[in-house]
Order: sequence, then C-alpha cells, then structure tokens
Amino acid sequence: MILRLVWPAWAVAVVILPLVTVCVLAAVRARRSGDGSFPSWLRRGGMVLALLVVALGPAVPSTTTTVATNVEVFFVVDRTGSMAAEDYAGGQPRLDGVRHDVEAIVEAMPGARYSVITFDSQAARQLPLTTDARAVRTWADTLVQEITAYSAGSAVDRPLPTLTAALEGAAERNPENVRVVFLLSDGENTSGDGSEEGEPQSFADLAPLVDGGAVLGYGTAQGGQMRVYDGTDETGAGTDAEWILDETQPGSPPAVSRIDETQLRRVAEQLGLDYVHRNQPSDVGGLVAGIDAETIAADGRRDVSVYEDVYWPAAAVLAVLLAWEAWHQARHFPRPGAPVRRERSAA
Repeated sequence: MILRLVWPAWAVAVVILPLVTVCVLAAVRARRSGDGSFPSWLRRGGMVLALLVVALGPAVPSTTTTVATNVEVFFVVDRTGSMAAEDYAGGQPRLDGVRHDVEAIVEAMPGARYSVITFDSQAARQLPLTTDARAVRTWADTLVQEITAYSAGSAVDRPLPTLTAALEGAAERNPENVRVVFLLSDGENTSGDGSEEGEPQSFADLAPLVDGGAVLGYGTAQGGQMRVYDGTDETGAGTDAEWILDETQPGSPPAVSRIDETQLRRVAEQLGLDYVHRNQPSDVGGLVAGIDAETIAADGRRDVSVYEDVYWPAAAVLAVLLAWEAWHQARHFPRPGAPVRRERSAA
C-alpha cells in the first residue's frame, strides 16, 4: 500500500492533526466528568480520523496491461506526382499502397509514438511524434499527390535534412527509445523537366540513429501513367482527369513513371535496413517482426503496475458520521411554537 496524499503533507499536519488532538482530549475529559458528551466527542473524533484517511489517499497496487511507449516510428512518405502512377495492384495508384501499409504498420505496432514526414517539391513534417494512432490513420486516409503545377521532380534525398533533424531531436530527448524508420517511395530521382537528377546525398550518417524499419518500394519496371491533379476532387488518381504529359518527348505523350529499385536498395543499405518491394496489399508482419524483440512484446504491449485508490470506505464512514452529527445537532434546535424554558431567578 502507498499513500498518494490527496492533500499536501503540510496541510495534513497543520489542519488534521490538531483536530484529532482536540477531539481525543475532549472525549477523555467528557468521559471522566460524566457529563454525557463523551459519545458526541467520540463521533467527532471518528469524523476527523476518517477525513485524515481520505486526505492521505491510500492505494493498493493492481496489475493491468498498458501500451509500450518506448518505440518511435518515423514514416517518410513520397507524395510526388509519380506516386500517383497507376501500376500498383493491377492498376491502382501507388499511393493506395502507401495508405494501406502505413495503416497496417500502425496496427502492427500499437502504442508506439508516430511521426510523419512527407516530401514532394519540398519536405515537411506533417505530424510530430504522437501516440494518437487515429491521427496517423486520418492523415493516411487524406493522403494525396502533390499538385501537378507545383511539381519540381522527384528526389529521394529531399527529406534527408528534415528526417535528420527529427531523429537527432528524438535521440537527444529520449536516447533510450527505439527509433524505427519506414521510407515509402518509388525511388525516382528526376528534375522538374524529367531529366535525371545528380547523385543523391547519402543517408549513411543516420544509420546510428535508426534501430529498425524498412525501405518500401512502389511501382513496376514497366511503369504507369499519372493523372493531373489541381487540388480538387475531380482530378488526380482514380478520376477521369487528363494524363500528365512528358513534354520532353516528341508529341508530348503521357508521362510514364518507373520504379527505381537500385536507388531504393542503395538507401536501404545506407540506413542498414531491408528493402521490400510492395506491389499489392499484403501482411506487414514481416516488416516489424525483427524490431527490438527484447524491448517490445510480441503484441506491442507490456504489463505495468498501477495503483487503485482505497480511501472510499473511509469516505463512506465520514458520510455516515456527518449525517449522525447533523441529526444530533438538529435535535437541539428549538422547534417553532415550542415554549421557551426560562430559569427562575433566585429570590
């Protein structure tokens, strides 16, 4: 049993203990004098003692299951126009696969803290570290490609500075926590005019900060075409909007995006993670199975001790004694219309 102290210790000492002392001394004096007030002082002393128990807040330990919070999951999501290419699972946009996998990973790792970083023409942290899994699912449900007019090409290293800041900050705040990174992309590295970008920066410096995760690749070698997106529901993947055109080719045919698995494997190797090609919705158990099994239980939970308050019996006793005292006092109040007894003066 522990005492949770509903009142501060100084308040208990200053208020309750003097009241206990007064009640005990008055009860002893009444017992010795035989004036009939002993039961009343005994009752009042019981009220003060019951109040003391409530103020101390006794509690007993009980075991429950709670969610582990020592795992930090960072989703790094590519939302460039190429991620809307319709070559995932037989003609769906690649972003459908991203939505499925993000939600499945969150479900497979309950109780972790999650953060989301996206990149298109620039990188941005969409969600800071949070234990609110519903916020991540809501974000995934509303994930869309970047607006086509703002596209500045694809660069797999574009989120590197933002991810570096996020991981370094997390490691500084909670160095004992487990940091897991999932990078979801098609690996394309092109400029806004469709030409190849230069050699991307390396992720190798982040490897010491990453304890697990994977690089997930979306798309096919044959590639897929992408719909124009202007920010409205009538455009983008799954609509009848026009195809994005490749204006670098004669006649400006529909642009075709192809997965760059060589690039994705290189990033995975730099981070010390596995590369996994995701071409249809499937179980993600294998992606999280090897993540620090000594720290995370198989279901992502651990048993911890919590305390249950047990001052309610004293509170019930206090309520009964208060009612008794109120009844006792009411008996001594003069009733309306009752004659007032007056003492005769001595002759």
